[in-house]
Amino acid sequence: MGKLVAIRHGQSIWNAENRFTGWVNVGLSEKGVIEAEKSGKLLKELNLSYDICFTSYLNRAIKTLEIVLKVLGKDNKYTKAWELNERHYGALTGLNKAETKKKLGEEQFKKYRRSWDNSPENLDRESKYSSHKDPLYKGLNSVPDTESLKNTYDRVVPYFEKNIEKYLKQNKNVILSAHGNSIRALSKKIFNISDKNINLLEIPTGNPLVIDFNNSGKVLNAKYLDESRKTKIISNQ
Repeated sequence: MGKLVAIRHGQSIWNAENRFTGWVNVGLSEKGVIEAEKSGKLLKELNLSYDICFTSYLNRAIKTLEIVLKVLGKDNKYTKAWELNERHYGALTGLNKAETKKKLGEEQFKKYRRSWDNSPENLDRESKYSSHKDPLYKGLNSVPDTESLKNTYDRVVPYFEKNIEKYLKQNKNVILSAHGNSIRALSKKIFNISDKNINLLEIPTGNPLVIDFNNSGKVLNAKYLDESRKTKIISNQ
């Protein structure tokens, strides 16, 4: 099996402002650009070939991948998939997280933000943050108005199994530039994390997670390349 390199995009402008972003197409902050550049340098030090790349429809993930590829000296060739988008935060989209926590209370805030199958209220389709009128998703009948992590899992994991896993089985190394919750959803499958424990998994921005598999697709090893910013990798395997 090849290696899977999963990178949450570098810090975005709304990450820096502590806002719920979801499907809103914000760009990277200056810090996010630096994180993406460092991701590329750390990957270059591994002296591996990177055969195929995937990202979402959202600019912060795309730009992160393009910066990484530039550092690696590779062509900007990659596949974009809306299924790899961040979780849709519904009516929370655009709100400041600290202010929202005060308004909702810690328990409800945690349910919306970290639970497995609780989703916020729907985002009004007339909202300026709604994706229904975004030409990026023209022809897509399943643009969400809100999502739980389970909803995100239900699009990310089938896409991975159909479109990405086959390359790993061909011993190709894959770079996936995506988002906190799309990588959390995929990690739930890869590391066999329970519904209860998935809320404990944190995904740092701009820090490549390199995953090695055995021939049966089980994880042999997983590590963050930036040791100074790593988080705990939870696994029930």
